[in-house]
Amino acid sequence: MLDDLDDIHPLFHGAPASTEFKKLRKRIVRQTREAIEHYGMVDQAARQDGGRPKWLVCLSGGKDSYTLLAVLHELQWRGLLPVDLLACNLDQGQPGFPATVLPAFLEKMGVPHRIEYQDTYSVVVDKVPAGRTYCALCSRLRRGHLYRIAREEGCSAVVLGHHRDDILETFLMNLFHGGRLATMPPKLVNEEGDLFLYRPLAHVAEADCEKFARAMNYPIIPCDLCGSQDGLQRQQVKQILDGWEKNSPGRRQVMFRALTNARPSHLLDPKLFDFTGLALRDAEIDENLPDIPRLS
Repeated sequence: MLDDLDDIHPLFHGAPASTEFKKLRKRIVRQTREAIEHYGMVDQAARQDGGRPKWLVCLSGGKDSYTLLAVLHELQWRGLLPVDLLACNLDQGQPGFPATVLPAFLEKMGVPHRIEYQDTYSVVVDKVPAGRTYCALCSRLRRGHLYRIAREEGCSAVVLGHHRDDILETFLMNLFHGGRLATMPPKLVNEEGDLFLYRPLAHVAEADCEKFARAMNYPIIPCDLCGSQDGLQRQQVKQILDGWEKNSPGRRQVMFRALTNARPSHLLDPKLFDFTGLALRDAEIDENLPDIPRLS
């Protein structure tokens, strides 16, 4: 453990004293807390029964997962997050992965953790045809192991470090390539129905995660699997968003706000809105007909 920790969590030991960093830290903590509360990530039933939920916090060694880990421990340490946290790194066997970095860091920070080795890298490289991207299979294999670990550790949720920009990029990828309006939800239940999946950084900008992790000098580990491929759809979408943001600052936040303000009656999916049931209102004939959506 570190010394002189009377008023801070170890993960924030040595934090810059600048006003700019303090504002950044406060903003990330506030946005994370807002997302946790807004999407109901703390199991109210467990709290009422006197239990304490346990979250498996997935740590890849990237800037986003370090930010997630630090902020969740900050909220927990301040009594604002009544859950137990278990950090978990899944070593997927990528060549050159520095296997000792995360265990040493977590031990130094006094963070409860589990390190799991599963060689999914060889499986992905073997199964994915040349020229195709690794992401889908890699993600599916990784998620399966994380769900298993969560069950073994008695966790109720798997917690990931996806941020606002990941959510926007996924939305555009589905729009451009998938033919659907969908993105990464901040909260969902797995297919088996026994675990939650949370994304507490849903409201946090990627640039803030980058600034925070760099300022804290966390030992960032690059991804040598998906990060080694060129021409990925996500990279192309990120470039589009970067261009829009450069020409119109604040565009990302406006787009994100749109995802929280959907109007099914102004889209084209009859499964979401009963278009066939729409009729003109005649108060003298039937007062129970549905309202006609306004065009504003």
